[in-house]
Amino acid sequence: MLSIIYYIVVATCWLVLYVVSFIALVVCYPFDKKRAVVHKISEWFTNVAFIFAPGMRRDVVGMENIDPTKAYVMVLNHQSMVDIMSIYNLPLVFKWVSKKEVYRIPLVGRLLLMHGDIVINRASAKEAMQLVHSKGKEWLEKGASVAIFPEGTRSKDGQIHNFKAGAFILAKDAGVPILPIVLNGTDSLVHKGWMINWRNKITIRVLPPISAEEVQNRDIKDVMAQVKEDMVSALAEVRAENR
Repeated sequence: MLSIIYYIVVATCWLVLYVVSFIALVVCYPFDKKRAVVHKISEWFTNVAFIFAPGMRRDVVGMENIDPTKAYVMVLNHQSMVDIMSIYNLPLVFKWVSKKEVYRIPLVGRLLLMHGDIVINRASAKEAMQLVHSKGKEWLEKGASVAIFPEGTRSKDGQIHNFKAGAFILAKDAGVPILPIVLNGTDSLVHKGWMINWRNKITIRVLPPISAEEVQNRDIKDVMAQVKEDMVSALAEVRAENR
């Protein structure tokens, strides 16, 4: 029963978010090219999910590795849909790269479009990569970061699997740093039957960025391998600390 009430409260807040975001987008569009206002509104409302569940925790480690004045290609491990809402407390304006199926979810899909997030069709890898590259560069040039799951899909076993090159090619071509981020606990927030885990803990670990200069000067495969190795190690450390 408590979980049902929680979903009703969150859904109501998301409905309000939808209306407020639409108004903000229309009013601020002429001077807010990276849609920072819409992003900030989403930050406030996604925090509601945690405010109305005091037992839940969302800890951020490594905030000192973020320079809010820079735009990054953010790479994250992917465990669940909760990943998306979890990182809105980071001091960056960012655009998600998400599969088109996500945008069919009522309210959520429309909100992501208002943010300017990048919609890809995974059935056509070439088309998807071209879109990520073109739209991603547009947002990076405006000062917004681009958030990508380099595995390309959700991990079924919670481990980090092979990376695709798209995020790394984008960072190299756009001349921006790569910001690795590790998420843990996003896959345990909701139990079977959509029951909420009221004592859930989400840990967000921000790793030191790979500088734009290093991305430019190194082979993409080497950068990919390093980032994956760093993220795998960080995830193992986070899980060991949370036992």
